[in-house]
Amino acid sequence: MAIERRREAGGGGRPLPEENGSVPGAAAPPPGPPPAGAAEIQAVPPPAAACSPLLLDYDGSVLPFLGGLGGGYQRTLVLLTWVPALFIGFSKFSDSFLLDQPDFWCRQADGQGNWSVAPGHGNRSGNGSIFPPVALPTPAAGNASECDCHEWHYRIRAGLVQNVVSKWDLVCDSAWKVHIAKFSLLVGLIFGHLITGCIADWVGRRPILLFSVIFILIFGLTVALSVNVTMFSTLRFFEGFCLAGIVLSLYALRIELCPPAHRFMITMVASFIEMAGQFLMPGLAALCRDWQVLQAVIICPFLLMLLYWVIFPESLRWLMATQQFEASKELILQLTRKNRMNTESDIKGVVPELEKEITRRSKKVCIIKVVGTRNLWKNIVVLCVNSLTGYGIHHCFAKSMMGHEAKMTITQNFYADYYTMAGIALASCLAMCPVVGFLGRRGGLLLFMILTALASLLQLGLLNLIGKYSQLPDSGMSDSVKDKFSTAFSIVGMFSSHAVGSLSVFFCAEITPTVIRGGGLGLVLASAGFGRLTAPIMELHNQKGYFLHHVIFACCTLICIICILLLPESKNQNLPENIPDGEHYTRQPLLPHKKGEQPLLLTNSELKDYSGLHDSATVSDGISENTTANGMKSM
Repeated sequence: MAIERRREAGGGGRPLPEENGSVPGAAAPPPGPPPAGAAEIQAVPPPAAACSPLLLDYDGSVLPFLGGLGGGYQRTLVLLTWVPALFIGFSKFSDSFLLDQPDFWCRQADGQGNWSVAPGHGNRSGNGSIFPPVALPTPAAGNASECDCHEWHYRIRAGLVQNVVSKWDLVCDSAWKVHIAKFSLLVGLIFGHLITGCIADWVGRRPILLFSVIFILIFGLTVALSVNVTMFSTLRFFEGFCLAGIVLSLYALRIELCPPAHRFMITMVASFIEMAGQFLMPGLAALCRDWQVLQAVIICPFLLMLLYWVIFPESLRWLMATQQFEASKELILQLTRKNRMNTESDIKGVVPELEKEITRRSKKVCIIKVVGTRNLWKNIVVLCVNSLTGYGIHHCFAKSMMGHEAKMTITQNFYADYYTMAGIALASCLAMCPVVGFLGRRGGLLLFMILTALASLLQLGLLNLIGKYSQLPDSGMSDSVKDKFSTAFSIVGMFSSHAVGSLSVFFCAEITPTVIRGGGLGLVLASAGFGRLTAPIMELHNQKGYFLHHVIFACCTLICIICILLLPESKNQNLPENIPDGEHYTRQPLLPHKKGEQPLLLTNSELKDYSGLHDSATVSDGISENTTANGMKSM
């Protein structure tokens, strides 16, 4: 840049200090007593030398030296991050079975000892079903109050003989406790993401993973022994807290193990394995039959993860980024032994550089430091809002499809309902792979957000217009046409909003520096949890304010479309290791430049210190005549 050339020229400007702090060409101070305050100035220790850039270039130096994913041990570690995704899928979707609102009715005895049934109301919004309830038995006698009953009978649709609702009769006046139980797991996930993310940046990913596994075994198995719904909800909060620690640490470890070209596909494989748990969950519930057995079967596989204490090491990338070079050297030597590599293949000299820096003190950073940055905090906030909007508006589309599917009466099967939602999520993830591969992270996120906004606006605006037009006597348009359009828009909206939420989390994991990646992931995953939390909140209020809820999130999609344009592109880019690296992740144009066209935006190498702008007038005489104002040589 021109500023650097002016500084190097030095004509008339302030001379730059040498490495020892002296100014070149400056006269030595005259002999005599030192001026007042010189002792204090000399007492200040010199600033520590910067760390070797070779060690901070993990993707360019350290990872190639270890063989990338070509090393057998690295592939084994990636596989070990995939296996728990199946157990995570079981835990995340267990609420659909443990807290499914069944059909219920009261069984009463008349004066002659005969039994009759009085119907109750199976509230299908309790589990998000999109199909109408099956017909209940008609009452044989009496007009007693529906909730004045001493013995309830239930017909559970989720493959279980007994669940939490039927265990403690959470119907009628106690139905609100079901929504509180759903809150508990989601709120536990939110707090868990925020707290474990910050701790993971201080103590590492491995301790968070292992302690979360230990405590989820304790709290998860105790949930199956709950004696009332209050105990159940409290323990589910702590189960969600520990589950969040497992999800976050595995996500960070998976990202930090991979080279740039494989990060997205390896993350998507983990997502597919998690969805396999979602698809297998109904069969698991049908085999267990009882909710307590099902809860124990979901938690017990985490016992296998106790072996990770022995076989899974700390993230080498995090150790290098936080300048824990002694531990890094031990882990590098361990990896070379596991991969049967020769240290003589270290062409760039990573190990000798580690030897030089091994006495350096570690530098750990908290996510709070991001507040003082210029670009990084904006990128994280934009992706958090995207994640919140994607998962929040997903419930709006699902609720819209509920009503119209109920009118169309396609099916009245719980499993069709469940697999419809799972199938849309699977199709969304399958579509993400080619779209993100072709358009990149930012382009793919922008495309899916535009689809979400269009589906939302058309559902809110166009369908209301069609509804008014269909009321005209000669319109020839029935309400079924409007319902079909609404169902189509809902499916498109659920498809695209799921992609928005998933891609926002992955995007944030890539652009957040390694030293604060745990905190950044915690923020974006907590935002996703807040989005999911809107579903039980609306159900608790009996869907009051649903239309306003949809309008607010539709407006958020429009804001997100504008903000996505401000994000950088991280496809095939090295992960930032420290906060300055994250600051250099700046916005690039969506379309590549044509050959011979000069970009209007500065590149990362040109984004240097702007503090010398005020010296431009004094150093202008030192610029060579064949150098233009932007630092480029004239022809």
